[in-house]
Amino acid sequence: MQLMDSSSRSWEEAWKSFRHPRVISVLFLGFSAGLPILLIFSSLSIWLREAGVERSMVTFFSWAALGYSFKFVWAPLVDRVPLPWLTKSLGRRRAWLLLAQFAVMAALLFMASHDPVYGLTWVAVGAVMLGFSSATQDIVIDAYRIEAAGSELQAMMSSAYIAGYRVGMLVAGAGSLALASWFSGGDESVYHYEAWASVYRCMAAFMLVGVVTTLLIPEPENNQSAFSQEYGTSDYVRFLGLFVAAAGAFVAGFTLTPELSSQLKTTLVDGGVSVHVAGFFSESFRLLFSVALGGGAAWLMISLNVAPRGMVRETYVAPFTDFFARYGKLAIYILLLVGTYRIADIVMGAVANVFYKDMGYSKEQIAAVTKTFGLLMTIAGGFLGGLLALRYGVMKILWIGGLLAAVSNLLFSLLAQMEPETWILAVVIATDNLSAGIASAAFVAFLSSLTNRAFTAMQYAVFSSLMSLVPKLMAGYSGSVVDAVNYPIFFAGSAILGLPVLLLISYVQRLMEQSEEAARD
Repeated sequence: MQLMDSSSRSWEEAWKSFRHPRVISVLFLGFSAGLPILLIFSSLSIWLREAGVERSMVTFFSWAALGYSFKFVWAPLVDRVPLPWLTKSLGRRRAWLLLAQFAVMAALLFMASHDPVYGLTWVAVGAVMLGFSSATQDIVIDAYRIEAAGSELQAMMSSAYIAGYRVGMLVAGAGSLALASWFSGGDESVYHYEAWASVYRCMAAFMLVGVVTTLLIPEPENNQSAFSQEYGTSDYVRFLGLFVAAAGAFVAGFTLTPELSSQLKTTLVDGGVSVHVAGFFSESFRLLFSVALGGGAAWLMISLNVAPRGMVRETYVAPFTDFFARYGKLAIYILLLVGTYRIADIVMGAVANVFYKDMGYSKEQIAAVTKTFGLLMTIAGGFLGGLLALRYGVMKILWIGGLLAAVSNLLFSLLAQMEPETWILAVVIATDNLSAGIASAAFVAFLSSLTNRAFTAMQYAVFSSLMSLVPKLMAGYSGSVVDAVNYPIFFAGSAILGLPVLLLISYVQRLMEQSEEAARD
């Protein structure tokens, strides 16, 4: 298994590649993709906290980003189903991309029209809409990035996309906090709904960068359907029905079972289980029950031949069978590693902004240190991680990155016991974000090495979804854990969560080396 491309290019060739029109276009698409995520996961938490929403409820909002973790479910839908009029006018990729971008804008404006003090449920609905539409945009951009250029440009396309993505995060992170402070007149002692509503309207306007880019870029030339046979309109409608039935069953299961979850929680508490642990298990049961209900609806649709079996087999089954055929039993350990590698930093990150506010840092300090300066440290860490992976190998840097990501959480445990000082926060953020950058660079290289180009879009969607699913589920309870213990213990515990991952990396590396030796023999 080859984890890194050993070929190299001159600086002159690399610079020419960077100025390629396709590379520049992906830079702006990356900005469009990076803008929404912090408006669900980070900046939203500060808005809710200022509105007086309880800390445990704030971290539950991180579940709104679960669309990123389940995007493989509807990735084939985006890949295969044509949109009326838009597909003929713009092409398959640009049509879905434009729809997703307008959906992101609509979700942001919807959230801006509701004050969480009086309409928290509607804000939650808007956050879910934003997570779903943003994840859909990611699916299309990933497919476009792969299809728009040959293999010789892919490295520069990826670099430009990541750079644009980070700039988008900067605007949504530090930019939104600066705007919120400006719209509120610098008065942080009083909650200003209109200030935050104006921020989200501005973020919707920034999405026009992606819309204009989509209208200007050409459709990839070789992106026709990869199906072995042609399908008609009725087949597409039936395939769409499969997704609608599964999604409807999942939503129904989740929205109709709060009382059942509450009863289970009460039963566990009466049995001697702590209220926070009982809440974790009851809500996890509710989520798993909803997933099972959605899966059951999909299975029923396929069994009754309501959904076209050939289409389902080519879009959902083939990518998985290919992966397990290539890796055999090793595939299980690889998927386990993919699903747990980021557990330490995601669990910690869900409560980070709330922690900064609780510690007494101002929005300006949070924006300047954790967003702007922190983003620069993450980018620097990414470049450093790429160089180290090229020099020493992906798996070694994957292990070092995992260790640094876990250990850096201990610094937050120390920070929680100190008085708020900007320079101390800067040191902690620099260390943490450099570590995260190194880990991310190695992890992306690792994921890329796992994909088969014949199934790149679907397999990459599965890997990128799996890598955040379990960590984000656990992150939803981080506020409850902090309430049950305290910040120093919570951060120390999040560091411990990352240590078993190091053993898994070593084990997977050993199995891979044995597999390569066996293949050579």
